[in-house]
Amino acid sequence: MGLAVGTPAPDFVLKDQEGKEFRLSDHLGERPIVVFFYPKDFTPGCTAEVCSFRDHYSDFTDAGALVVGISSDSEKSHGRFAMRHQLPFPLLSDPGGKIRRKFAVAPKLFGLLPGRETFVLDRQGKIAMAYEAVQASGHHKRALAQVQKLI
Repeated sequence: MGLAVGTPAPDFVLKDQEGKEFRLSDHLGERPIVVFFYPKDFTPGCTAEVCSFRDHYSDFTDAGALVVGISSDSEKSHGRFAMRHQLPFPLLSDPGGKIRRKFAVAPKLFGLLPGRETFVLDRQGKIAMAYEAVQASGHHKRALAQVQKLI
């Protein structure tokens, strides 16, 4: 399990699928932020997870939340993935998994697979929810329920 509820989220700067820098601290104070870590672009489970956030994206934005996905895939891979699945939110490239480790997202399957975990940050950047599951389903539902509690 990653960082505990109530813990301040570590600040980071990563590039998105368009090569633009995303700094977490630039978005704090504005709205809740959903940060979900997923293992790999174009895999069946990850595609289902990312597309579930896409399919409910308007629910998140209506609640005032920002959604970002993070994996160790390259910006180029994220660009193709985002285009193919028409993703309206940033996918951030974390080569080497440095930010994944800062959030204490543990690898799975004897260390062979990067962990899958979703965090909801409150406006101050503290973790309001951490949800870990090997399965891709359920992440968007839990995250949206937590975001709605923060409104």
